[in-house]
Amino acid sequence: MQMSQLLDADALRVIRSATSKKRLFQTLGEMAQSVYGLSGSAVVEALQERESLGPTGVGHGVALPHARLDGVDRVLGVFLKLDRPLDYGSVDKSPVDLVFALFAPRDAGVDHLKALAFVSRTLRNPAICEKLRANDEPAKFIEILSSEAATKAA
Repeated sequence: MQMSQLLDADALRVIRSATSKKRLFQTLGEMAQSVYGLSGSAVVEALQERESLGPTGVGHGVALPHARLDGVDRVLGVFLKLDRPLDYGSVDKSPVDLVFALFAPRDAGVDHLKALAFVSRTLRNPAICEKLRANDEPAKFIEILSSEAATKAA
């Protein structure tokens, strides 16, 4: 799997005003709508529904919110770097500053799980997270996420 299969170049941003998980999900919904043409409200609802099953904050400042939606034809991603870490309710209680959201077709099955595992392995690499945190250029994010080290994480 390649990062470019999941992320559009416009789906990477630095966010300066996420004051709550709810506001973060609204931002993700707005981005999914503007970049991929998805229903922003459906994205927010699906993310909140999934989050009610258990936190998607995986630790070390990383969150991987994800949801299955109608109207999606393949797994799509959005990456955000938060200027100020956000209390997310992560498994390790650490605030989150790197967010990689995935949106999959309702019947995606194994494709959704493969994408989630790929992104999780990539963001478990401390060197990749360190480089992401040291940059504020969305164009650099895709370069870092797609780097040889990230590819080896898969």
